[in-house]
Amino acid sequence: MKSPTADASARQHSGEPSPVLGQGGDRHSRARNPGIAKVEDEIAGLIDQSTHELRLAWRKLHRTGPPLGLSRDLMIRVLANKLQEHTHGGPSLAVRRRLQTLAGDLEKGALSFDPGVVLRTGTTLVRQWRGHTHAVLVREDGFEYEGRLHRSLTVIAERITGAHWSGPRFFGVTRRAPASAEAGQ
Repeated sequence: MKSPTADASARQHSGEPSPVLGQGGDRHSRARNPGIAKVEDEIAGLIDQSTHELRLAWRKLHRTGPPLGLSRDLMIRVLANKLQEHTHGGPSLAVRRRLQTLAGDLEKGALSFDPGVVLRTGTTLVRQWRGHTHAVLVREDGFEYEGRLHRSLTVIAERITGAHWSGPRFFGVTRRAPASAEAGQ
C-alpha cells in the first residue's frame, strides 16, 4: 500500500500541490507557450506606448486610422482584443451571426433587443409529437435533426408537424414571463 504522500489522489484531496508540473500544480510554474507569451508581453506594453505609437499600431492591425475622438484607453482595449483574436481566434460563427442580426435590428431603428433564450452548442432538445420522440442537437452552425443540418428550429418544427410552427415555441425554449414581486409576499 502506498503512503498518503506518495499517492496523488490523497494529495489532491488534502489540498497539497502536485509535485508534477501541469497536473494540479501551480499554474505559474508551468512553461508558457512562447507565442502566447509574446502576445501577452505586447498587450502589457501597450500601456507604456505613446498615443502616436498606439495610432501606428492601430493602422498596422486595422489598415486604417483609429476613429476620431477614440480615447486612448479604448484604443488600448481594442488593440489588446485584436492581438488576442490573432492568437486565440475570434468569435464563433454563431456569435458573429448573432451580432450581425443585432446590428441589422439597430439599423432598422430597434431601440432595444431581447436576446431571448440562448442555446449552447451541444444541447439536445427533445420533443414528443404524436407518439414519436424527436431529438435536435444544437450545433455551432445550426441545428441537426435526423442527420441533416438546418438553419432554424422553425424549419424542423414544420417538418415534424407538417404545419407552420414557431420552432423555439414547439421545442419549449421560449422565455417564461417573470413572476410578479407580489407573488412572493
